[in-house]
Amino acid sequence: MISPETHLQIGSLLFDGLDQIDLTGPFEVLSRIPNATYRVYAKTTDPVRDVKGLRLTPDATLAAAPKLDVLHVPGGFGQEALMENEEILAWITQQAAGARSVFSVCTGALLLGAAGLLRGRRATTHWASFHLLPLLGAIPVNERVVVDGTWIFAAGVTAGIDGALRLAAELRGDDAARAIQLYMQYAPEPPFDSGTPERAPVAILDQARRAVADITAQREATARRIAARLGITNTTD
Repeated sequence: MISPETHLQIGSLLFDGLDQIDLTGPFEVLSRIPNATYRVYAKTTDPVRDVKGLRLTPDATLAAAPKLDVLHVPGGFGQEALMENEEILAWITQQAAGARSVFSVCTGALLLGAAGLLRGRRATTHWASFHLLPLLGAIPVNERVVVDGTWIFAAGVTAGIDGALRLAAELRGDDAARAIQLYMQYAPEPPFDSGTPERAPVAILDQARRAVADITAQREATARRIAARLGITNTTD
């Protein structure tokens, strides 16, 4: 826990084609952390659209971001286009180096890996890309939220809310996180128990895998190129 007297700068990366819940789910939590400033940063201040077309506008450019205490990296299909973007990867590397905490959601973990920041770290990501983590040097842990020191990794999409609450507790204490959870009335009771590959019916899982097969193949090819560039050899085939 960090002293409540210490003001925190919290920043999220925004990009075209992200999954908005990777951003807006944690936003509900992170924007309510006491004595903190929360902002969203992107390459430009132009609006972007999420993978389903929702329009989102950043607060400021990457260059205008202060030294962040908390760096939040979301994921989504648009992550793939940034995996070899030197400007984005350099910004992530710079901000992560000085941050008190780094928090990724879904395939945001792959962006951290592309920046060379996952080597030796316990991490998770969306189930469809989970097998790619070793290519980027990570130790894959099949859990909804994974904590590695001051780094927190949330699995797919809605897991970002759980990860953000864990982060809030690390920053301001359990009671602060509980108060945020209560305000959000976050007490999920889904009508179906189909939220993980282990629990989903086989036919549903097969359909879901087919739906993401193309982007998964692209991600694997990119991850293998990055592994070669970074000299990561403990990969799986």
